[in-house]
Order: sequence, then C-alpha cells, then structure tokens
Amino acid sequence: MSMPANEYAFFDLQPERGADLDELLAGFRLADKKVSPKFFYDEAGSKLFDEITQLDEYYLTRTEMKLFDEYHREIVDALQVGARESCLVEYGSGSSAKVRKLLDTLRPSAYMPVDISTEHLQAAARALHQSYPWLHVYPTCADFTQPFELPAVADGFVRTGFFPGSSVGNFEPEEAVTFLANVSRTLGSGARFLIGVDLKKDVDVLEAAYNDPDGVTARFNLNLLSHLNARYGADFEVSAFEHRASYNEELGCIQMFLISLRAQTVTLSGEHFSFGAGERIHTENSYKYAPEEFSRLARQSGFDLTRVWIDERGWFGVFLLEVRGG
Repeated sequence: MSMPANEYAFFDLQPERGADLDELLAGFRLADKKVSPKFFYDEAGSKLFDEITQLDEYYLTRTEMKLFDEYHREIVDALQVGARESCLVEYGSGSSAKVRKLLDTLRPSAYMPVDISTEHLQAAARALHQSYPWLHVYPTCADFTQPFELPAVADGFVRTGFFPGSSVGNFEPEEAVTFLANVSRTLGSGARFLIGVDLKKDVDVLEAAYNDPDGVTARFNLNLLSHLNARYGADFEVSAFEHRASYNEELGCIQMFLISLRAQTVTLSGEHFSFGAGERIHTENSYKYAPEEFSRLARQSGFDLTRVWIDERGWFGVFLLEVRGG
C-alpha cells in the first residue's frame, strides 16, 4: 500500500439525525418506554463511563485487564495473522488502555476504532496517533449496533476484530446473534474476533457493580436525558428522574431504568409523552452468560470458538472467535 506512515483520517458514517430520532420516538410511544443504551454516549456520557470503569465495585474492567496481563502473550500469538498487513477494528472506543496492550505487541498496520460518540472517539484516536508513529489510525463514527460497511481504506488489510468490556451483553440474545453475524460478515472469512464477556455470578456482586455508592452510574444513566435534551431538543427535567438497577434472574441480566419521581409530561420533536409517578424508562440490559451459552451464540452467528481465557473466580471471559469458512 502506498500510504504515508502514521496516516490519520476520520470517517463519519453516523446515521442521519432523523433515523435516531425516529428510533427514540418509537421507544417512547411504547407502553413500557425504552431508550437504546447507545444514547448514553455523548461526550459527557463517555467520560462518565470511563469513570465507572475505575470504581472498586465495577469488577468488569479490572478483571478483563488482569486477563490481558496474565495471558497477553497467548492472546497475541493466537491473533497473529502472518505476513499480510492487518487492520485492528475495535467496536466501541473506550479509554484505549486495553487496545494499547494489543497494539504494543500485535503491531497491526492500521487501527480503526468504531464508535458513535464523535468527540470521545476522535480524542482517543488522536492520542493513539501521537503514540504510535508506525500506525495508520482511522477513527470511524458509526452505529455499530446496525449493519454498516467499513470505509474503503480498510480494503486490502486482513481484519481483526476487538470488542472488549462485555458490551455485547447490552443486546438481547437474539440481537446479539444478529450483531455477531454482522461482525462476521464485516471482518470476512477466516478473520478473528476477540471479545470480552461478563459471566454469571453472585447477584450481590452484579448489583453492586451497577449501584456504586458514589452515584457515578446514576449520573451516567441520568446523563442520557441531558443528551436527549441537547441533541434532540427534548425538555426532560433530569432531577425529576432517578436511577435504578437490579438483576433479573429469570432473564440473566442486569436491567437499568430511569424512574419518574412524579407525574409529568415531556416533549420530544413536538410529541408529548406523559409519565406517571414511578413509571420507568428502560435504558439498558446487561446480559451475563455462562461460557457455553455465549459459545452457542457465537456458533449461531457464523463463528467458531478458538480459545477462551477465564479468570480464577470465573467472573469474566475473553473469547477468541474465528469467522467460519477461513
């Protein structure tokens, strides 16, 4: 390829505002109102989530990082794709701590973080661009919960996918199958996909991770309303709602809600939505899987399970998948 070393290019594939607005309105028209967790991630929401990952109660990031530390050489060896130039495609651009571990030793030719939060995405990508003079960096703003095509600059590279943090748990299981199937098509036959998965465990441990005493998770959840006000012209009174999260054992997931503290009416795009006192907005599910349950989802989506690394407590797993047919 005839690209200059350390090339940087930003690609904006974010859907039109109207498409997101239609999705929001459809969710608020339901008897049980809901909002997709993708609307958490404006700049403030992304920063609050980074803060959540540092909390004592939030074991997920710490446990996953420990797995990367302990099995780093094995993971990198399993991801090696030979002499051809490779592009590491990260779904969701977080603090970059985990991807830096891969970049340092995997040394792909290009890195393409995909995220819906433009400001946070570009800030993290530019920091990596400064840190790695040998690396092409191509931040891509897109809603990866929907099918999308990678920018043409990724053509010709061997693609390796990376999705840390267990965000796959935000999908309903059938939606997770669809998402993973989209990933398998995007990456291509024989490509590898490294994904973090939160595993089933004691309910008290799970609920503490989403109800920290400092209220960071509550602010993260409530910031969704501030985001809707700023981006879509809604008029939510944020102080009139409160955060609630609990584990639904039957479904096997943490469920997060915003609870209306009084009867009120909110306007979004000219439509009026009434809330009764105690009425809920469902903002997130976070499914937890047994290893065999997630392996089954992966197989349904066109992947084969290559390796899995699980911590000594059995709390978290890093799964290495390969697109079937390679």
